[in-house]
Amino acid sequence: MASGFFALFDDIAVLMDDVAAMSKIATQKTAGILADDLAVNADKASGFVSDRELPILWKITKGSLLNKLIILPIVFLLSAFLPVAIVPILIFGGLYLAYEGAEKIYEHFFHKKEDNNENSLHAEMTVAQLAEYEKEKIKSAIIVDFILSIEIVIIALSTVTEEPLSKQIIVVSFVALLATVFVYGLVALLVRMDDAGFSLIARSKNKESILAKIGTILVKTLPYIVRSLGVLGTIAMIMVAGGIFVHNIEYVHHFVENLPIPSLVSEFIIGLLAGFVCLFFVKLVMKIIGKK
Repeated sequence: MASGFFALFDDIAVLMDDVAAMSKIATQKTAGILADDLAVNADKASGFVSDRELPILWKITKGSLLNKLIILPIVFLLSAFLPVAIVPILIFGGLYLAYEGAEKIYEHFFHKKEDNNENSLHAEMTVAQLAEYEKEKIKSAIIVDFILSIEIVIIALSTVTEEPLSKQIIVVSFVALLATVFVYGLVALLVRMDDAGFSLIARSKNKESILAKIGTILVKTLPYIVRSLGVLGTIAMIMVAGGIFVHNIEYVHHFVENLPIPSLVSEFIIGLLAGFVCLFFVKLVMKIIGKK
């Protein structure tokens, strides 16, 4: 009886070790999307008065948790009864990530002035307009999170497809929850970084004190951090998309194998090319619809 009891504990320990190892691999695979998710949500939650940033972020976080509650059961059902659909969904999501990455690059080079004009218009909005703008920004963030959550869940699932369904559920659910806690927890710290800096400056007795210098660094570096996250997130998103194509489309895989360049570079190039092809067709369709 006692030996059976201890054997049960041993089985649980082995299971937890397996889950921990698989979760580590799945988390590494989704790191690129997490970087983009972080950059997107840091942008969505910033640009408001300081007392609105955390409430807005909390609404987006609740929306993200709801997204995962919707996505996880559907993905597990597909894995159990229609596993053949996983790869097409993964590739379709890769096309979206590649398109979004290419669109960000395109917008950066061709629509800079429009973005600056939009920021100046926000300062002139009435209270009602700002409330509506806030709702739209939250809605937009939750929609983007939904798409990125699908990719996070599918990519995490792709690392454990050979495992029993019970292990798939534990690993993928853990990675999905970790993604939400990590991304939105870090975003919360980022959006309050400038307030922490101003608080340190206010508490310091003179501008040359250590507190004042630290506060000034926090305030001045926040915009650069957010911008850097945006750039790194875009690069990571394109690389994740390219990796999806390379590892799931046989022709692309064989083509990349023959290239005399590192695999990460080839994945980025493949993702970028796919993104600009998607962007071209989207722009073409929008132009045709606009003409009609």
